[in-house]
Amino acid sequence: MTAFLIIFIAALFAISIWQISKIVSLGKAPEPDTDAVEVANDGDNKRQGQYMLIFGIGLYILMIYCFIAYNDYFLPDAASAHGGEYDDLLLLTTVVIMIVQVLTQGLLHYFSYKYHGRKGQKALFYADNDRLEFIWTAIPVVVLAGLILWGLFSWNDIMDANTDDDPLIVEVYAYQFGWKVRYSGADNTLGDANVRFIEGVNQLGIDPTDADGMDDMVGTELHLPVNRPVLFKFRSQDVLHSAYMPHFRAQMNVVPGMVTQFKFTPTVTSEDYKSTEFMTEKVRKINEIRRQKSEELVQSGDVALDPYEFEYYLLCNKICGASHYNMQMKIVVETEEEYNEWLETQTTFEKTLANAEN
Repeated sequence: MTAFLIIFIAALFAISIWQISKIVSLGKAPEPDTDAVEVANDGDNKRQGQYMLIFGIGLYILMIYCFIAYNDYFLPDAASAHGGEYDDLLLLTTVVIMIVQVLTQGLLHYFSYKYHGRKGQKALFYADNDRLEFIWTAIPVVVLAGLILWGLFSWNDIMDANTDDDPLIVEVYAYQFGWKVRYSGADNTLGDANVRFIEGVNQLGIDPTDADGMDDMVGTELHLPVNRPVLFKFRSQDVLHSAYMPHFRAQMNVVPGMVTQFKFTPTVTSEDYKSTEFMTEKVRKINEIRRQKSEELVQSGDVALDPYEFEYYLLCNKICGASHYNMQMKIVVETEEEYNEWLETQTTFEKTLANAEN
């Protein structure tokens, strides 16, 4: 791979040198005794203008095709309270970018054809126009300022760590290559923790002298009650990770030596999301692919693949090491009653320490 990269870079360097030498030679005046002069004529200019127009039309046809053909690859509806606003902001930004792109690039390709060079033709010298300059300066400033302010307010809402709405406080702990989650127990207060306390059954480094941590519970699945705000606190044991929950439109870097946090409210249970038309069709397509692959595996003597079932997942969005691709944790969004029933089956940190001593 390294050898191929070196050859590729060397080839690019050689092409660059050739192009530079070509530009230099074209910029020089022709020799007095040389009849061959490389100057574009009207036919060349017209042909280049046609190429630009054809390229522009082809580009937009390809773009429209991609929007239609790959629509299924877009994320489905958000499953969090802030997700809809996030999607609206992204859609508006995309629409603005597309309008600007069509106006500027479309006119660029069209003008390259319409006003291609002709013998004897001179361009109109247009010194300045204060009104026009004000318009093309003011409109982008207003549009960009609006998008930035909207994004800033949305970001502040997500990052707001206040507890006025009684959020569930949950810690997500990252390590190579997995996740653990710590629930704050009946007091809804997490105990202090530090990697220096990691020993034996205390895998998250919970301070054994802090009374607030005695009712904390550690698990390998992230269970969340629907329609209740959740304040996430993130810690990393080793390297930089990134907690990514695509269906909730949430992501936060998990930084060693510090606690990062954000808050959101899940609005759709796992079962309800699984039964949506979009997800039902997606699961069907995935299982059809897995069925075809299983037939090949069985014929070669291997074990068939298990059917795919949709689940919310927490993924790592940083390349944190060799097994980064497999660093994920299941998320279960359920009713408040189901969540409380599940929570009662979990073991507190106090009981974990007591069991370890016996």
